[in-house]
Amino acid sequence: MFFADFHLHSKYSRATSVEMDLEHLDFWARVKGIGVISTGDFTHPVWFRELSRKLEPAEAGLFMLKKKHQKKELPKIPYILPDKENPRFILTTELSAIYSQNGKVYRIHHVIFAPSLQAAEKINRDLGGEFNLKSDGRPILGLNSKDLVKRILDISQESIIVPAHIWTPWFSLFGSRSGFDSTEECYGEHAKEIYAAETGLSSDPAMNWRIKALDRVTLISNSDAHSPRKIGREANALNCKMSYNEIKQILKTKDKNKFLFTIEFFPEEGKYHYDGHSVCKFSCAPQKAKAKNNLCPVCKRPLTIGVLHRVDDLADQEPNFKPQNSIPFRNLIPLEEIIADVLGFTVQAQAVQKKYFELIRACGNELEILLNVPAKTLAAATTAEIALAIINMRQGKVEIKPGYDGVYGIIKVEIPKVKEKKQKKLF
Repeated sequence: MFFADFHLHSKYSRATSVEMDLEHLDFWARVKGIGVISTGDFTHPVWFRELSRKLEPAEAGLFMLKKKHQKKELPKIPYILPDKENPRFILTTELSAIYSQNGKVYRIHHVIFAPSLQAAEKINRDLGGEFNLKSDGRPILGLNSKDLVKRILDISQESIIVPAHIWTPWFSLFGSRSGFDSTEECYGEHAKEIYAAETGLSSDPAMNWRIKALDRVTLISNSDAHSPRKIGREANALNCKMSYNEIKQILKTKDKNKFLFTIEFFPEEGKYHYDGHSVCKFSCAPQKAKAKNNLCPVCKRPLTIGVLHRVDDLADQEPNFKPQNSIPFRNLIPLEEIIADVLGFTVQAQAVQKKYFELIRACGNELEILLNVPAKTLAAATTAEIALAIINMRQGKVEIKPGYDGVYGIIKVEIPKVKEKKQKKLF
């Protein structure tokens, strides 16, 4: 079994860390416990040259960072990685299709998977002849979504097209500000080629299960990371051979024996879960927004309609409905955030980083710690408060303040107050 994160960005995308290079991605994939990680941004010419130079073939359609580029330690990180299996890279990029149709402007983001460097190069050559791929790691294309799907598959039939963060208001398939009401409306006769969709940080699978048309689609979850520490905050647990074609087949068939579960944010932590207006610092649940005619009570201008509201508008199944073929999911809080809450510091604080890497050193990787490490092992590796906070997170004992209109939500785990002499009894 391994975890896969299929969507992130390189340092050549806007608003990303300069550390989003292959060396940092390889290092942090091992810290986080990610077995297959996206390259991101393969359409950017400079980044593509770097991928071609620094990666070497592994299993079919997957790659490894060449040994001379791998890092066991990084500046400012008090930890040296032991020898671990190298993460594999998979070629993906995000494309932004912005276009007019029937008198309305649509902005739809797509994650594109390529089966080889040769196929990625053909995609780049084709798109680069018409659009400026150098401008951003996530380029803007003046293509409608239907034509984009046809064009990509005409270049490489083995490519995979996944609508990205499908509920985000401004840039997604179902976005309240720029999206459609169905996959057929967006992709026309090519809708059958869309067999997987990304839930995004502001929704989880249970919310998507309310849309009957999505029952046939494989729901995946990815970090959409803009900095290395954010990779793996959402991910996919797969139990299969590592290869591009095997991954494609799982996404196409929704094989529950091989697709075990997804890792999810608590969706309230996403930036667009509730309705709101960030300028006025106002947010509310959909029912309250509807009662106010979706207008901000402070400035009287339209609220940004969040994911929960949009799902409710399109839903044709009850809130607790669960399709028979659904893939399970687990809601997690990133380990650094848990430690920061317990210690009362920011995640960047030196004390938080010290405790974080002590746990990594003792227990292997972050996802293993969050999901599986026994309570007694956690208690031996860190403080009683941090250990119990991790257990509380697994049990869903959290305090929630939903995000809205581009503002991240706040999810705080219940923080136990433990005297050290009680620690043995508790564990």
